[in-house]
Amino acid sequence: MTVAKNPSPIRVETGQGDIRTIQWGRTWEQFKHLQKGFENTRGVRLFYYNGTIEILMPGEAHQLFKSIIGFLVETFLFNREIEFKPTGSMTQEKEGIASTEADESYEIEGFKLSIEVNFTSSDVSKLKRYQALDVHEVWIWEDGVLAVYHLQSGEYKKVDRSLIPALSAIDLKLMSECILIGETSRIKAAKKLLESSRSL
Repeated sequence: MTVAKNPSPIRVETGQGDIRTIQWGRTWEQFKHLQKGFENTRGVRLFYYNGTIEILMPGEAHQLFKSIIGFLVETFLFNREIEFKPTGSMTQEKEGIASTEADESYEIEGFKLSIEVNFTSSDVSKLKRYQALDVHEVWIWEDGVLAVYHLQSGEYKKVDRSLIPALSAIDLKLMSECILIGETSRIKAAKKLLESSRSL
């Protein structure tokens, strides 16, 4: 990760092809104006929480890993004949408070899951945004490891495995291995995930 030194309330971070611009001291109205300006810009994602605006232009590696994780989640659910609704990177908002666009998101048997790939800074506001939006669980892929945070009593707690019943059989260490395998072969990654989870 590279951080550009800048005395202004704007910071630019880069990592693995991602470019993230962070602006502080912004209003919700300024965010909505900016959001409107990016309406027809493909691939750019915008976030807002507590006066901070983030603009992410994801690189190739970011897109690869988010699609691998989504593929494995969907393959696992399909194999278990569990219905789900893929909601992708749709905008999730609470007026005046928070706005986010996950890399991938799902509604699974009444639970909301958001998935994030992180190649820049580990900003705690990422979880704060989802907390404000009442997302039940957030999966964050960072440094080759999948971390899972479940909303409990209004706060996210890091858990050893998903507390969404439909996904609770997934071993997170195994899932991380499968995600890395998926860089070169999605077929091998899916087979390893399904073979290992059948015994659970």
